[in-house]
Amino acid sequence: MIDTVLISDDLIIYLESRNLQKQYQKCKKFLLSWNFKQIDFKMREPKKDKIHYFRINKQFRAFCKIEWNTVKIFDIDNHQN
Repeated sequence: MIDTVLISDDLIIYLESRNLQKQYQKCKKFLLSWNFKQIDFKMREPKKDKIHYFRINKQFRAFCKIEWNTVKIFDIDNHQN
């Protein structure tokens, strides 16, 4: 069960500069309530790296790793570039 979602200050600034704070908070709520289908939560290839990603909106994806009960977001990507 996921208890915590961790994100660095750099990524928070990245979200703010692109006006994605509300959309990120909504995704965080879905993560914490285990509603993965709403955010298109999937494992990235190759699966041995155990990197997951989820959709913030149609354009941006957040990459994360799950360690114990914590989701650690390490990158946010504009997947249309």
